Amino acid sequence: MKKITLSCLATVLMASLIMSCTPSQRKNTGMVAGGVAGGVAGSALTGGSTAGTIAGAVGGGYIGRELSN
Repeated sequence: MKKITLSCLATVLMASLIMSCTPSQRKNTGMVAGGVAGGVAGSALTGGSTAGTIAGAVGGGYIGRELSN
């Protein structure tokens, strides 16, 4: 339960940081926020598997970077 709470707190923190960035920083911030969200989702979907967490973080980071224009 503590791990989920900490992950959610990190996701909210990253989302708030995205809103305060300049346009040139949005791609990097989007990548980090996507990586955090993807890591949390990957961990939750695979029951805490390390491989699932890493795959989710990589996929989320890629998608976050591509969607942050």
